[in-house]
Amino acid sequence: MLIALFLAAAQPAETTAPAPDCSYDLDAMLALNRQAFDQDIPDGGWRALSKADCHEEAAELIREWRHEKRDHVSILYWHEGQMRAFAGQTNEAIALFELTRSSQDEDADFGWNHYVDGTIAFLRQNREGLARAMERLSTVPEPENNSFTQPDGTVVTMSWPPNINVLRRFDFCWGRSYADAYGSEECTPPAAAERG
Repeated sequence: MLIALFLAAAQPAETTAPAPDCSYDLDAMLALNRQAFDQDIPDGGWRALSKADCHEEAAELIREWRHEKRDHVSILYWHEGQMRAFAGQTNEAIALFELTRSSQDEDADFGWNHYVDGTIAFLRQNREGLARAMERLSTVPEPENNSFTQPDGTVVTMSWPPNINVLRRFDFCWGRSYADAYGSEECTPPAAAERG
């Protein structure tokens, strides 16, 4: 009996990572304009919660902000969907992603809908659908001027086609969670790493 107790006491205790701090000041968040709330990269607005691995809380905050501001631009639905996908809320994420589709005329030169299709195919575990979306996205012609100016004045040239790198990650890490495939370093395909 004493030997068993000694052996049990000698075993290292399992340590668990402390829970992230998912608290935030709701009133302060609701006071932010859309730019500060949604586009202050890397950790302004809801992004601070995402950075702390509080994805479900970030999704709820985005939803709350949208309703409070009566601001329903598609990028807010997309970002809420991403947070729900990170949190493993696949059906909710798909429903939100579906709301972000553009008209064919608006999307002809960008390929957003192909990105949406590929993301949803990944979440539905439809590899053929992902392959079709990647193929369609790869045919979107690159514009002559492929840059935009950030609020701080920095000019950024976009990689082309937009978001193909994310779909390639989904393909490379097929069967993994959205969070892993989207954000894990090991899910960067070797060819994509070489392309820079």
